[in-house]
Amino acid sequence: MAKVEIYTWQACPFCIRAKALLNKKGVKYEEHSIDGDQSAHMAMSNRAEGRRTVPQIFIDDKGIGGCDELHDLDRSNQLDTMLGLVS
Repeated sequence: MAKVEIYTWQACPFCIRAKALLNKKGVKYEEHSIDGDQSAHMAMSNRAEGRRTVPQIFIDDKGIGGCDELHDLDRSNQLDTMLGLVS
């Protein structure tokens, strides 16, 4: 299974939606809650090639974007392969 990381804010509806999709698929992920932590937010932005919005999602250390991109990958049947759920 792929290594999944997600940068979130606690009350962010997009973060909640992205985590719900990952949970529905039974994917374990490492959550980095960056609420109010400017240095963590800056580190996320640097890692995400300048993107500053949350969530920012990484699959096997590759930034895929946020909630919309995660759901787009799911709709196009690419997400399960990226997550290692199918071969």
